[in-house]
Amino acid sequence: MTDTAVYAAGGVLWRLVEGKLRVLVIHRTAYADVTLPKGKVDPGETLAETAVREIFEETGIRVALGIPVGVSRYRMPNKRQKIVHYWSAEATDDAIRASAFVPNKEIAAIEWIAPRKALDYLSYPVDVEILEQFLRYVDDGVLATFPIVVLRHAKAVDREDWNGTDVQRPLTGRGARQASCLAGQLQAFGVRKIVSSDATRCVSTVTPLAAATGRTITRTTHLGQDAWEAGTSDVRTIVGKRVRSRKPAVLCSHGPVLPGILSELALATGTLRGSYLGSASALDPGAFSVVHLSATNPGSGIVAIETHEPKI
Repeated sequence: MTDTAVYAAGGVLWRLVEGKLRVLVIHRTAYADVTLPKGKVDPGETLAETAVREIFEETGIRVALGIPVGVSRYRMPNKRQKIVHYWSAEATDDAIRASAFVPNKEIAAIEWIAPRKALDYLSYPVDVEILEQFLRYVDDGVLATFPIVVLRHAKAVDREDWNGTDVQRPLTGRGARQASCLAGQLQAFGVRKIVSSDATRCVSTVTPLAAATGRTITRTTHLGQDAWEAGTSDVRTIVGKRVRSRKPAVLCSHGPVLPGILSELALATGTLRGSYLGSASALDPGAFSVVHLSATNPGSGIVAIETHEPKI
C-alpha cells in the first residue's frame, strides 16, 4: 500500500434463487446511487478483513470470501486515488436469514437482481467492470469455490539461539503477534479445517485461529520439516484429502516444504505447473497463499491464487 492512496475493499455477493443467479446491489442514501458493497480499510485491518466487515456492515450478511474478482482505481474529488479490492462472496441462506439489515442513513436498500440487469443498474463504470470480471468466471463455469490456504509459520526463534530440538523451537514475540493477527485474516476466507506440522512453531501459529473458531488442530509429521528433509513426509496424502473434502482449510508448514505443497495442489487438480507456483510458495514467516478451487469440480484446475503478507 502507498501512503497517498485510499484503500478499500468489498465484494460481489451472489446467491442462487430457484437455480437462477442473483447478485446484490446497494442503494446508498446520501449519494442516491447504486453500487457494490465496499468500504475503507480501518487501521490495523487487511483488505480481506475489510471486505468481510464492510459487507456485513452494509448488508447485514456475514460471508466468507471467494475468488478475487478485480481491483478498481479512480480519483476522488480531493484528487487522491482510491483503490478498491473485490472478492466474490456467496450469501448462504442461513446468512441471509440471520441478517438484521434495516434501511439507515447510509444504505437506503439492498436488492438482489439478475447480474445482466445489474450491469445496467450500477451507477459507476468501475463497479460494472468488477461485475463483468465476476461474470467471466461464471461463464467459465466457476461460481462456488473453496480455499486451501498454504501458510508458513510465524517468526520463530533462530536455530542458533535455541538449545532444544528443532521441532520444539518456539515463536518469537513478533511471531506470537503475527499468529494473533492471522486469526482474523484466515477467518475472512472461512477456514474450517486446520492442519499443521507438529512442530511447536507451526502449532503455535494456528492456535489463535483454533481458539477463535472453536476448531481443533490436526497435527501431522507429514507437513514437518524434519520428515521433508528425511524423505518420509507424505504431503500428497494430506493435500489429496483436503481437495476431496471441498471444505476451506489451512495447511501450516515450513518454508522448505511449501513448494512441495503447492506442487501437489497443482497435481491434484490437473493444473499446469509454472512459475506462479514458485511465487505462491516463496513466503515470509507469517505469510500465506490462498489457493481457490471449484467446489463443483476441484479437478478442473486452480481457479486463482492470492498471496497475503503478514501484518507485522
